[in-house]
Amino acid sequence: MTSWVGRTAAEIAAAVRDKRATPREVVAEHLARIERLGARTGAFRTVRAEAALVEADEVADRTDLAGLPLAGVPVAVKDNLAVRGEATRNGSAATSEEPAADDHVTVARLRAAGAVVVGLTNVPELCVFGTTEGVHGTARNPWDLSRTAGGSSGGSAAAVAAGLVPVALGNDGMGSLRIPAANCGLVTLKPGHGVVPAGIGHGDWFGMSENGPLATTVEDLRLVLSVLADAGFGPRADPAPLGIAVSLRSPMPGVSVGKPYTAAVREAAGLLAGAGHRLRRAEPPYPASLGVTALTHWTAGTAVDAEGLDPARLTRRTRVHAAVGGRFVGTVRTGEQRERLRRRLEPFFAEHDVLLTPALARRSPEAGPWHERGWLRNVLANTNYSPLTPPWNLTGWPAMSVPFGTLPSGAPCAVQLAARPGSEGLLLEVAEQLEGLRPWQRTAPVG
Repeated sequence: MTSWVGRTAAEIAAAVRDKRATPREVVAEHLARIERLGARTGAFRTVRAEAALVEADEVADRTDLAGLPLAGVPVAVKDNLAVRGEATRNGSAATSEEPAADDHVTVARLRAAGAVVVGLTNVPELCVFGTTEGVHGTARNPWDLSRTAGGSSGGSAAAVAAGLVPVALGNDGMGSLRIPAANCGLVTLKPGHGVVPAGIGHGDWFGMSENGPLATTVEDLRLVLSVLADAGFGPRADPAPLGIAVSLRSPMPGVSVGKPYTAAVREAAGLLAGAGHRLRRAEPPYPASLGVTALTHWTAGTAVDAEGLDPARLTRRTRVHAAVGGRFVGTVRTGEQRERLRRRLEPFFAEHDVLLTPALARRSPEAGPWHERGWLRNVLANTNYSPLTPPWNLTGWPAMSVPFGTLPSGAPCAVQLAARPGSEGLLLEVAEQLEGLRPWQRTAPVG
């Protein structure tokens, strides 16, 4: 009997379309693995076991089954996106327990493509931080259960890395896809503004938050991204060598990057140069004020999302974050700081096609009750390990995390790729080359 756990979304969908597997047997196998390993990873807030099996049968009965790109593929959805019939808790005790009447547009697109939603994944409260823990559970890195999976799409990343689902849906406002992907050995892409429908919270953190997939292969990432965007991301007509800038330093003053992450970038650069691309050390002209700009936007986004919620039911770190951000909402809403950053970086990307950097500065913090700890301690922990993601939310340009090598602990290491607007296909192409030059292990050896 063929097992579908650990197979890619592309493999599963092809098998279901060809009638070599049924959606029910595929979903049932994944639900059994969730039952066995879900508590260890803390990936899910809620599992839709009965509903998922019913919906799998509905997929099997569809007259268009043979043309569905995600036929019978089990997916997990981040718990800040509406899933019809389920509450959207956003990691908080302060949010409504009322079930959503309709799917978020991205969830609707996945279902229209034949995917089956098996559950909603854990997030930190209001998706604020780069670690995932709170009243609904703690998401742990399947490669090292003593460490956080990252955040805020930590539950979605843990679910994919543990083989509980082949792909998952998340979103990224300051690195919330790329941080957990880098921790958990997954590939992800934060699309540029407007490529995938957003509709996250109350205003998408002023347009900085974008929805996107987490996957184990670039093929799966491209497949799901195409469904979410309702557009293709095929290869270039002219696959000429690219100009790739290589940067090793943190864009945040005072935050250094650890040796394993800089070593990964150097090795990746060497492989891409060997493949014929033009590699050059070059530092983007990040302004000295970037850290302040990131903090004001980060906190202001939370201030808006916290409006209307009972402060007494929010954790202390969230209350402080929102209170700090309330002072900046008016300034941030103008978009002037983000536009200045874009103008400053545009000449750099006129000269270089792609920027290659470390994905993180160091390994993720230990898994634990970060929601019970002080605000400043949380902010410093987040900034010290993930300073390289925020610039691409502030600009609204595409960026992705790609597994590359391992840390001394044996957990995955990763690099980040960024590019100008409209370059999602280009980034996928470079990631696919890296995947071919140095393949990564697709799922963590848990269970």
